[in-house]
Amino acid sequence: MKISDILSSIDVGTLTLPQFQRGFVWNRDQVRALFSSLYRRHPVGGMLVWVTGPETAAHRGGQELPPGAVKLLLDGQQRLTTLYGVLRGKPPPFFDGDERTFTGLMFHLGDEVFQFRQPVKMRDDPRWVDVTALMTAGVEGLYPLLQRAVPDVSQWGDAHPKLTRLLGITEIELPQQDLVGEVMTLEIVVDIFNRVNTGGTKLSKGDLALSRICADWPDARDVMKQHLAEWGKHGYDFSLDWLLRCVNTVLTGEAEFRFLHDVESDDIRGGLTRASKQIEKALNLIAAKTGLDHARVLFGGFAFPVIARYLDSNGGALSPRDEGKLLFWYLQAGMWGRFSGSTETRINEDIHAVENGGLDGLLEKLRVWRGGFEVEPEHFDASTIGARFYPVLYFLTRMGEARDLCSGLPLKKGMLGKMASLEVHHIFPKKVLREADYDRRQINALANFCFLTKDCNLHLAAQAPEDYFPRIAAEQPGALESQWIPMDRRLWTVDRFPEFLAARRKLLAEAANVHLASFVEGDDRWGAAQIARAPAPVPPPPGGITSEDEREALDELRAWMRLQKLPEGELSWDLADETTGEQLAVVDLAWPRGIQEGLSGKVAVLIDEDAATHRAVADAGFRCFDTVERFREHVSREVLGDRTD
Repeated sequence: MKISDILSSIDVGTLTLPQFQRGFVWNRDQVRALFSSLYRRHPVGGMLVWVTGPETAAHRGGQELPPGAVKLLLDGQQRLTTLYGVLRGKPPPFFDGDERTFTGLMFHLGDEVFQFRQPVKMRDDPRWVDVTALMTAGVEGLYPLLQRAVPDVSQWGDAHPKLTRLLGITEIELPQQDLVGEVMTLEIVVDIFNRVNTGGTKLSKGDLALSRICADWPDARDVMKQHLAEWGKHGYDFSLDWLLRCVNTVLTGEAEFRFLHDVESDDIRGGLTRASKQIEKALNLIAAKTGLDHARVLFGGFAFPVIARYLDSNGGALSPRDEGKLLFWYLQAGMWGRFSGSTETRINEDIHAVENGGLDGLLEKLRVWRGGFEVEPEHFDASTIGARFYPVLYFLTRMGEARDLCSGLPLKKGMLGKMASLEVHHIFPKKVLREADYDRRQINALANFCFLTKDCNLHLAAQAPEDYFPRIAAEQPGALESQWIPMDRRLWTVDRFPEFLAARRKLLAEAANVHLASFVEGDDRWGAAQIARAPAPVPPPPGGITSEDEREALDELRAWMRLQKLPEGELSWDLADETTGEQLAVVDLAWPRGIQEGLSGKVAVLIDEDAATHRAVADAGFRCFDTVERFREHVSREVLGDRTD
């Protein structure tokens, strides 16, 4: 089928995109490569379409389908969307993506290369021709364009055949394979679509499962996104895959998405409602009882499929005793990285354990895997905001009667006012420690962090503890102790900083064990006497965010990625051994499935990290960038194709 005829079919609606297809994901390099191949008449692949009637053609976009046969594009979407966007100068009706990807494609009459418009570079070279302008003008516009591009008529002999060849792209035939006949049911077609797409532009397991669901329930993706957006308003950042995993466990009791294949769309709708209800119950429970009330401090998200399944199986009702056990398990699973390795395997193991042995069975499974539950001082020997015990420090602050050092007020959830939001405070200021020649890891030790109100953090600024601790002790009695500050004044000087850290780590570990035990108080099996059986602590992993300044820089980078309509990445991503769950490194910002999932490799941003961190992350198959600027340059060049120029 000629490209011109394909575009006409899209115009009238006889060729469109099925609802279960995901959106446009190509970048500008791929757009350039397609047109370069077409110009040289190289093969570019064909189309796989499902020929059906409009009554079964759940399609993307608001275009009304004509009567008669309709062709739904199963394979070739990226190529045809690109062709339509460049040749028509606008996105097709079914478009879902960023149209800047194919806007401004230029062709050089001398070098015969394709580039996207760069005004400064191209300003003084009239041989750059706007491909879209040529295609939309057609043959009638060929000579006026030629006159502007090549004023010297004597040189038209070289330029004219090149422009004619470029115009001739619309006459190229693309091979087409049709799926037609009664045997081609929706289920079979979706299965073919999934199989086809495991080769080219790969879909995640969740995408594949969602494509099946959207075949029967076209609005499924949008409805799920609405739930995610609502939780996002309250500070929780979850993905479609994560929500679908929760729906899956609620409906099937299994983690693998393949178990959703035979579930009816009405059941999926009901499962989403049930899963969302239990997720919200869990979020409210965790926030109220542990203080972990936003994404930055929320422990492992993949405990939620297990929790949602358990709550749904019990009608959402929990006795106070079971509530405590569930929270105890959630905190312990997060601290020890239960779901950092083989996620699906761990979820299945835990669902099986809780369904066969209740919460005691779930806790026993965790204890056997972990070896024990006791927190040791060395567990707070980390130097990163992304460490697994950073949420523990926040949990202790919110639930352990910690008080603001300036006002003496308890740092509870729900404090009002812009200056009352909690911020990380370096107890021994960075400036003071740098001047005393302490290294970066010591300066950013977790035991050197506490949480204060924004107002207090600004007030204390870079004051040394030996200056402000005595004043706090006199003005706010008990405030220092509430923040687990060692009260041996000899440790308040910069030369005794390592001893201060050791003493505070001990206080934090003692407080953590007391508060954790309170969740299972009175239970002989999980009480305080049983908690104190843990393996020897392992050295803290390398890497991670070490300051609020670093966090803000990464947040700005994520915001920039969102503006480019690209995935924003995962902050403080936990790189763990898939078998043991051992934390190998904390990655400042990671794209473990690539910036363009299935099209690009794993990428990480590591700011001011040592060689051990870079080595661990690189060994895991990541391409690493050591500054935000270098990463942005990479994205602009390799993914966006300098479209921000």
